Amino acid sequence: MIATLNRGWLGALGLCLALAAQAQDQPGDFATQVPLTLSGDGPWYRLELPLAVQMLARHSDLADMRVFNAAGEPMAYAVAREPAQTHEQRSLHEVKWFPLYSAADAAEAKPSVRVQSNASGTLVQVEPSTELEAGEEVLRGWLLDTSAVKAPLEQLILDWTDRDGFQRFSIEASDDLQRWRAWGEGQVARLSFADERVEQHEVSLPGQPARYLRLLWNAPQAAPALTSVQVRSTSSTRLPQPLVWSQRLTGSSVKDGEYTWQLPVALSVERLRLEMGEANTLAPVLLYGRRDSSAPWYSLGGGLLYRLSQNGQDVVQDQLQLPGQVVQQLKLAVDGRGGGLGLAAPALYVAVRPSQVVFLARGAGPYTLALGSPTAKAASLGLETLIPDYRPERLATLGQARVDASVPVASAPVAGPLTEPLPIVAGTDWKKLSLWAVLLLGVLALAGMAFSLLRKQ
Repeated sequence: MIATLNRGWLGALGLCLALAAQAQDQPGDFATQVPLTLSGDGPWYRLELPLAVQMLARHSDLADMRVFNAAGEPMAYAVAREPAQTHEQRSLHEVKWFPLYSAADAAEAKPSVRVQSNASGTLVQVEPSTELEAGEEVLRGWLLDTSAVKAPLEQLILDWTDRDGFQRFSIEASDDLQRWRAWGEGQVARLSFADERVEQHEVSLPGQPARYLRLLWNAPQAAPALTSVQVRSTSSTRLPQPLVWSQRLTGSSVKDGEYTWQLPVALSVERLRLEMGEANTLAPVLLYGRRDSSAPWYSLGGGLLYRLSQNGQDVVQDQLQLPGQVVQQLKLAVDGRGGGLGLAAPALYVAVRPSQVVFLARGAGPYTLALGSPTAKAASLGLETLIPDYRPERLATLGQARVDASVPVASAPVAGPLTEPLPIVAGTDWKKLSLWAVLLLGVLALAGMAFSLLRKQ
């Protein structure tokens, strides 16, 4: 009898293992399926995952993502995320600055100068190339000597003599004082409102090295007298990938001066941008985040947002830098003394570092990226396991996979008020139900056989 029972249990165990093997993920188990196009040499392919597609996943770690071949077989894959900061060292440097003068009637021309430098390239003296009489010269801008800073320049910090309003200027970079490349525009401000003073001294730089910077003021043509100039540099063994922006997200306002948004999926947000449609808007803000409604809010920082009209142009600061923590809910608290942002929550855009998917192509194509299964478990491998001789520089040599742009991808629904996630309603999976029914019948038959043998004893 014991031998018979053992054989029965072994048979039930074999049945369970067989059913588990058959209950493999199928393309139909996933809510979203996107065709992929391949180029380059395989068998490994690298996919830059668009953020619009990533937001259709149900898990922030992409546990519910698979890659299938034409036969519906899942491919081995790995998720590679480039961190926002990799072995970075940030430093603040004091730099020398030299005035750039030009004639008052040469407002459009860039100042022409002659310079004197030492053997290391450090500027010693900067003078106009032509003699200017007293009263004719206009201070157009400043020449900054950053030759002692070898790392990429990330931020410029200025201070100037007491002049209220906005200071807008163009930024150019050079390594030889002959050829200049445009680095965009900078803007600093000193404002007063509600008996308080608000100052903005920082200007973002593109994260590239340069020996010299040239700042030329736009309007008014005369530049203010600088009292302090600093640059912040960041040295890194690997530069981060560019940020990618989300689609337009709507939010809600549950109380005056407080706005909330819920993202479709938890993301490591590094920057956000608000739509400020109304001119002459000024809003000191504080930002908070959390993973879900059951967790407490924690601070993500703050800043000054504005859209102001000046000289017929809009001066806009609508972005906030974030620490890159994983959040799914955001809350913005606005200081009402600046006038607020209105009754309705402004539209929100978030920026994250892109995710890469590397998969091993097996079987015939076409291949399909699938996301959004309520039951799928994490199945990604490490890159060192997926590619036995993996090295970081090898990623650039892999074949390329791209989401088929001809196939529209539906946007994930975005909740307005912060509520608990809705329950997932999945369609009836007859295959899995039949497998569970067979398993249950097998267990019942085994129990009946054991009960019969015990009665005979």
